[in-house]
Amino acid sequence: MKRVILIIFVGLLIIGCSTEYKSIVAQMPDLTKLNDGIYRGIYDLSGTPVKVTLDVNIQNNRILNIEIVEHNCSPIGKKAENIIKNVIEKQSLEIDAVSGATASSKTILKAIENALKIN
Repeated sequence: MKRVILIIFVGLLIIGCSTEYKSIVAQMPDLTKLNDGIYRGIYDLSGTPVKVTLDVNIQNNRILNIEIVEHNCSPIGKKAENIIKNVIEKQSLEIDAVSGATASSKTILKAIENALKIN
């Protein structure tokens, strides 16, 4: 009985937190203002266990590579890591989320944005 209650509670918690990510929009920073190098970005989707830390390699004002350092998510959320290929190909953060892994997809995009923000 306790297990059923725990499962219901976790399910309700996930459903309650699941709407925050829908409003997340990542915007591409101006890469021409960045020096060549590796930039670290982090995004933590508050209220959920989804968190991403990644490194973005910039050369000649282009994203050369993105490496996931840490990605806390469900097994389904791991599919979102495929979004990196599209970001590099399009040199843009205006990328469709990976179906079934929208929260992790948007978290990855925001981590990339955070890495490239000029303060």
